[in-house]
Amino acid sequence: MIIAEISVVPIGTGEPGLSEYVAGCHEILKDQDEVEFELTPMGTILQGEITAVLKLVEKLHQAPFAEGAERVSTQIKIDERRDKEGSMKQKLKSVEEKLS
Repeated sequence: MIIAEISVVPIGTGEPGLSEYVAGCHEILKDQDEVEFELTPMGTILQGEITAVLKLVEKLHQAPFAEGAERVSTQIKIDERRDKEGSMKQKLKSVEEKLS
């Protein structure tokens, strides 16, 4: 299982706001059940098997083109641990424990 962070940014839309594009990507996320996700102010966290996550990344990258974007920049960070099981929630819990 991997945890990934993705940020999809349409370029040259003529509008400063991107929330409509984010909402379109969020609909794609809601319509699937293989990958867990969490929307954040600066991107989206994905958690699942690598093949499922990468297929979803492709759909998310393509979504702004379907909405009329001419150029899209997508940033992806992938965290894959093979020494032990981990999750989005576990990573947050680990930091919170150290803050207490």
